[in-house]
Amino acid sequence: MELEFNVSLITLDGFIEIEKYRYLYFLIVFTVFILILLCNCTIIFIIVVQKSLHEPMYIFIAALPTNSVMFSMAVYPKLLVDILSKRQIITYYACFFQHGVYYCLGASEFLLLTAMSFDRYVSICKPLQYQSLMSKRRVTVMLILSWLWPLFQLTVAISGKVIINQRPCSFSLEGIFCDSALQRLLCIKLEELAVLDMIILFNITVLPSLFILFTYICILKISYRSSKEVRSKAAQTCLPHMLVLVNFSCLGSFEIIIGFFWSEYPKTLHLTVILQIIIYQPLFNPIIYGLKMKEISKHVKMLIWGR
Repeated sequence: MELEFNVSLITLDGFIEIEKYRYLYFLIVFTVFILILLCNCTIIFIIVVQKSLHEPMYIFIAALPTNSVMFSMAVYPKLLVDILSKRQIITYYACFFQHGVYYCLGASEFLLLTAMSFDRYVSICKPLQYQSLMSKRRVTVMLILSWLWPLFQLTVAISGKVIINQRPCSFSLEGIFCDSALQRLLCIKLEELAVLDMIILFNITVLPSLFILFTYICILKISYRSSKEVRSKAAQTCLPHMLVLVNFSCLGSFEIIIGFFWSEYPKTLHLTVILQIIIYQPLFNPIIYGLKMKEISKHVKMLIWGR
């Protein structure tokens, strides 16, 4: 009986009128999933194939859709199966695994955006040192850290609190997949988890946010004092990054707020916010970079129209 609770099934109770709109939900979610894969893989393919785009800035851009593809693969296949199933269920361990992947890749996205802001800072504020500061080795280290640092934080959190071995008080999760609602199933004081969450949040969001703010203040100062050509370059390369960053920050903030005050919001709002997180950002990234980045946009048009 010791491990019985660990293999128990958790019911995903975040769906609204699933019986009535099952096939409509499936069609919409499946279409979005295909669009996410198609758009993101197109950007990755163009950057990998075109040698002229083998530069730090474009490598970081390619890392974002790669992260989005992994994020979507962690959420959408199970979501599609659940929509067609009579019961929306997941095992206890699988729920923790999905929860970990979801937050690790979400944190990685923010760290990748931080790395991109450093790249833009060096390019605009220290152009003569760009080649040495943004060497292939340093770019590789930054990419690896962007994916491994959140994983390390999560591993320390789980091992430190032994959260995964906590007996759940409930087996009904108010979500369509294992997001922050998972914590409310555990027989553990939420205040203890909140302290741990705040430490992790500070390491992977607050500190990078301060660094991003510093880089953009420096970029604005340099751009203001420089020629029209420098200002144009800064706007062209930084605007897509800022749009993606603002979009991701807003959605992430909504997720954090709802995570802390889950019971005070209606089920419809929960579902709306979660759908925005899993749809907007994975689709927003490739569309913004495909349209706003001149070099990528040029190759996208060539790929589509054949010229």
